Order: sequence, then C-alpha cells, then structure tokens
Amino acid sequence: MGKKKQGGPPTTSDAIQKLRETEEMLEKKSSYIEGKIDSEITIIKKHVRTNKRAALNALKRKKRLEKQLGQIDGTLSTIEYQREALENANTNTEVLKTMGFAAKALKSAHQQLNADDVHDLMDDIAEQQEVANEISNAISTGIGFGQDLDEDELNAELEELEQEELDSELLDVEKPEVQLPTVPSDELPTVKQKAKPKPEADEELAELEAWAS
Repeated sequence: MGKKKQGGPPTTSDAIQKLRETEEMLEKKSSYIEGKIDSEITIIKKHVRTNKRAALNALKRKKRLEKQLGQIDGTLSTIEYQREALENANTNTEVLKTMGFAAKALKSAHQQLNADDVHDLMDDIAEQQEVANEISNAISTGIGFGQDLDEDELNAELEELEQEELDSELLDVEKPEVQLPTVPSDELPTVKQKAKPKPEADEELAELEAWAS
C-alpha cells in the first residue's frame, strides 16, 4: 500500500482555532484541579490532629495536584503566546496582501502614464491658458473707437473750447448789473371811492347854490 498523501501546511486561521480550543480545554482542567486541591485542604484540616496518616496522604495529593496546576499554567502561557504570534502573523499577511494589491493597481495606473506625457500635458494646458488670455484681452478691447483720431487735433480743439469758455466768462463780468427797485413787502392802502351823488341830491344842491347867490 502506498503512503497517504499528506496535505499542505495548515492555515493560520485553522491553527489559531485549534490553539483556542486547546486553551479552553486546559482552562477547564485547571478549574477542576483547583477544586480537587480545595478538597484535599479540607481533608488535611479535618485530620491534621486526629489522623496524621490521612492528613499526610491528603497533603501529598495536594502537592501533586499543585504541580499539575503549575504545568497547566505554563502550557497555557505557551499556547497563548503562540496564538498571539499566529494572530499577528495572520494580520501581517492580510496587510501585505492588501499592500500588494494596491501596488499592482498603482503599477497598472503608472503604465498608462509617464513623466514625459505628464510634462507634455502640462505644457499644453499652459499654452491653451495663454491662448484663452489673449482671446479675453482681444474681446475686452474696443474695436474702431478712437483709433483713427489724431491726438494733436483733439488737443487743439480742446484748447479752442477752453478759450471760448474763457471769453464767455469775461463778457459776463463786463456787463453792468442793473439795480432794480425793491418791491415793497407792505400792502398798499386801499383808496375808498366817493359815492356818486344821486340825481335828486344834485338838484337840491343846485337850488341851494342859486338861493345863496
């Protein structure tokens, strides 16, 4: 019969699980031994004065149990250390896998670009930005407004306008000011009109003047 094919090495996850199961078993055994030690201490206290042999045998059993308990505690410490080492190794493995995955992705991204392509792209962007600035300046500059005018002619015309304005101011200064009389602010007295005599009063007045003459 041929030999059975041995499988590959266990994974860290499987090893960690086995160590945890062993830890649980040893902890249960440690609790059981601690209970047995308490029982032997009770026997020792009971027979220490009355039955020396029984107390001595209980003391021997207690010593053996304490030795076993110490061995279990040492084994638990070793297993715990090994389990923690495996857990750290498992964490490091996952971290390295993730870093390797990221490195492959980064390498793939860099295969599509190189330094020369990046520099060329930045030069194109700068060139297009310069063209955009020139277009903006051309659009914002007025076309045909004031470009065909002679600056000397404009200055001469401006001087003429200034002289005309100066002459106008001089003429206004030479004109004498006419002093108009002030209008009285008080109200004028009203003149009462004499009432016209009636025709009968005129006849009586005429008769009186004739009698007096």
